[in-house]
Amino acid sequence: MSVKVQPRKFNQVEFEVKGDFGMFTTPESRLSGEKRSYPIPTFGALQGILEHVYWKPTFEWIIDEVRVMNEIIECPMGITGIRWQSNEKDVFYNTPLFNLHYQVRAHFEWATNRKKYKKDRVADKHYQMAVRYIERGGRRMTYFGTSEYPCAVRACKFGSGDGFYDNEEYDDFGLMFHGFTYADTAFNEETRNCISVRMNNVEMKNGIIRFVHPKDCSVIYPIASSIWVPENKKLDA
Repeated sequence: MSVKVQPRKFNQVEFEVKGDFGMFTTPESRLSGEKRSYPIPTFGALQGILEHVYWKPTFEWIIDEVRVMNEIIECPMGITGIRWQSNEKDVFYNTPLFNLHYQVRAHFEWATNRKKYKKDRVADKHYQMAVRYIERGGRRMTYFGTSEYPCAVRACKFGSGDGFYDNEEYDDFGLMFHGFTYADTAFNEETRNCISVRMNNVEMKNGIIRFVHPKDCSVIYPIASSIWVPENKKLDA
């Protein structure tokens, strides 16, 4: 059964990505040394996959929606490591996801802060290149969150096939990490000349998650300053 999906937008690409394991790390678990994955991929993780498939500094990939095809399964793993303070061996438990399969839709927007690439803003060229590299599986290796968990990309029609959660009307995952905004992709004074963290509430309806645009995230806060300064020292209107 195919689910009902929205019409494809101009310059929007569609692809599927599969892998045995994936780790979309929650920020709080990074501090403990025992990493735990979110139950679904984040905007930033999917954006990173697509950047490995095809990317140019002329544009920025925006993830529109993702369809969860397989059941969400956590898979705790014991890993031998060294404790930082005592230098003694110990067992740490990471909790990645198992048997991942997603369908993804995304489009690109011009990186207006990078003005020296203005002449390269040819939408059809970049769209055709992106489609070509998706069909080839990408220009570089792709990963589910971290380099320990490789994944495979190929072209697909978004909404095709049966998904595990097609008949689940609503699921709320609460406040989740959305992604980072860097100085060269700043979109207002709050994100200018710094690195910012974005967070937003995430909902799934009939197996489909529709991400908000980075500008519309409910929580945006700076975490570090940056030495990058736009060429004209102010953002485009």
